[in-house]
Amino acid sequence: MTNVDRGSQHTPDASVAPLLAALSELAETAERVARDLAPEIERALEMVRTAVNQGGTLLFCGNGGSAADAQHIATEYVVRYMRNRRAYPAIALTTDTSLLTAAGNDFGFDHIFSRQIQALGKRGDLLIIHSTSGNSPNVLRAAEAAKEKGIPVLALTKRDGGALRLVADHTIVVPTDRTDRAQEIHLCIQHAICDAIEQAL
Repeated sequence: MTNVDRGSQHTPDASVAPLLAALSELAETAERVARDLAPEIERALEMVRTAVNQGGTLLFCGNGGSAADAQHIATEYVVRYMRNRRAYPAIALTTDTSLLTAAGNDFGFDHIFSRQIQALGKRGDLLIIHSTSGNSPNVLRAAEAAKEKGIPVLALTKRDGGALRLVADHTIVVPTDRTDRAQEIHLCIQHAICDAIEQAL
């Protein structure tokens, strides 16, 4: 049996290096967000808390990976995250295939979210948009539809926030050019907010 010096530092295989670099980059981005965006995250928490406190529904939307994040977070509110508690009203506007394809076919893909907001949204709700570009026409129309109904808009984006930053009431802009890193941080922020809501209510 070969004796292993447990005090020696492990040198990872070269093929693992990109994986470790990705984790380090994610950690660095998360640290930067925690250091620089605390006020923005606090305001986002207050927007969610206000909607939940007054019985509003959290409306989530996004495209691609951001659609998956929207569905993920809506589920945390309806079912639970870390604690057993009452169900909080939340809907992902990305899940009804019949509705999405009908709206896309009849009105165009740009209207798949706004049409639902026009039908379901009410004062007291909160629209939460995940969009790494901040420029997708369908999320911009969703924000406009929400504003028309008196529904505040919270957006999570990256880089410069895109056009969505000008339409949303509040935007958390993750300082990265990478879509995947932004989505990972968006999800982390959303989990932290959900955890805070569960603890407070």
